[in-house]
Amino acid sequence: MSTRVPRSILTAFALPGIAVLGLFFLLPVSAVLIGAFADGGAAFGRLSADRIFWNGLRGTLVLGTVAPLFSLVIGFCVALTLSRVAPHLRTAALIAISLPLTFSGLIVAYGFILLLGRAGFVTLLLAKLGFDPTVIGAFIFSPIGLGLAYSYYLVPRVVLIVLPAITNFDRTQLIAARSLGANAFRSVVEIMLPQILPSLVAAFCLTSAVAVGAYGTALALVGTQVNILPLVLYSKISETGTDLPAASAASLVLVAICALVVSLGETVRPKGKRRG
Repeated sequence: MSTRVPRSILTAFALPGIAVLGLFFLLPVSAVLIGAFADGGAAFGRLSADRIFWNGLRGTLVLGTVAPLFSLVIGFCVALTLSRVAPHLRTAALIAISLPLTFSGLIVAYGFILLLGRAGFVTLLLAKLGFDPTVIGAFIFSPIGLGLAYSYYLVPRVVLIVLPAITNFDRTQLIAARSLGANAFRSVVEIMLPQILPSLVAAFCLTSAVAVGAYGTALALVGTQVNILPLVLYSKISETGTDLPAASAASLVLVAICALVVSLGETVRPKGKRRG
């Protein structure tokens, strides 16, 4: 038998969340919005005529799609493997997998530079095997290398979102499919994936929003060599440019993209069943 919670208690519990939302989202976004229209909205006109902005938008959309897709594939395979191991081993593996989430983007970037940079450990090791160190050392500073660095902290997010759905999946359905002649790959694709699709979409949307808004890793690895919106924004407030209204307008575009992607994930995320 359910009991109704008084509205006053619900309001009291909601107040801290409302305060955090107001102080750390609504207030900053409002300040950026005011800054974007500081010159009467002309900043949006300058952005629409700026080829660098459009190239950055295209680069952001590509990076925000490819890196999350790669992370989704890897994360799904890792989650599928973890779902088959003993609970205590799964817990230990999740602790290890979650460690990248505690690192800042700069630490991740410098870690990859120490491994795959021009004087990195892996680069020097492969050079002794006959590989060209200049080619290998330049890889991590390319768009593909940046996507790989992003995947380092996107894969754990995918695992944490997808693993509960895979763990709760009824595996007897896969056994039944195998008994009817389907191979392992086909049974997973045609039976498991459709049922955990909301979790996969939610994981993709979350990681896509993270990749779109990531700044520290990109700045440390590629500087301004790769044209993405966070770095375009940086260029407009750095020493080489001080167009604050245009920077505010670009920030609003970035916030809108992230909000759109997260909203898409919320519309398809798994919803609990009501109990009568």
